[in-house]
Amino acid sequence: MSNPQLFQLIAPSVKLGKDVRIFGFVNLYGCEIGDESKIGTFVEIQKGASIGRRCKISSHSFICEGVTLEDEVFVGHSVTFTNDLYPRAANPDGSLQTDADWACITTRVKRGASIGSGATLLCGITVGEGAVIGAGSVVTKDVPAGAIVAGNPARFIRWVSKDRATSEV
Repeated sequence: MSNPQLFQLIAPSVKLGKDVRIFGFVNLYGCEIGDESKIGTFVEIQKGASIGRRCKISSHSFICEGVTLEDEVFVGHSVTFTNDLYPRAANPDGSLQTDADWACITTRVKRGASIGSGATLLCGITVGEGAVIGAGSVVTKDVPAGAIVAGNPARFIRWVSKDRATSEV
């Protein structure tokens, strides 16, 4: 195992920026990854996902279709995104669902946000610029810019900057 690139699946449909660093055992297809981003081991990024410039995606993370990470976003280890509020394997008639049987719900993580290890982000939300999501959190609603949230479900803890006067969202 001297060459970890032997264990990467990077489809021709992937658009890579300059100086992107990709480690072994990744699965990338139909996505875009911006300049100078770093993709850790055992990461999957699906079609239609967009990763900005200078992002860091830590190992074992899953970024599904419909997720946009703006520039300078940090994603900790084992972070999971979703894109379907009511996932099902089969239709009421028992047939397996196909792409035609569901709608992708998008999620956006704005510039400079940080997502702690083990967090799960439900679809249809926006994480504001510079926000911090605590490790292990389950994020079910929008996170304001500059907020720190944690827990299950994630709740407001405090502001990243002490310049913010309020303690509630």
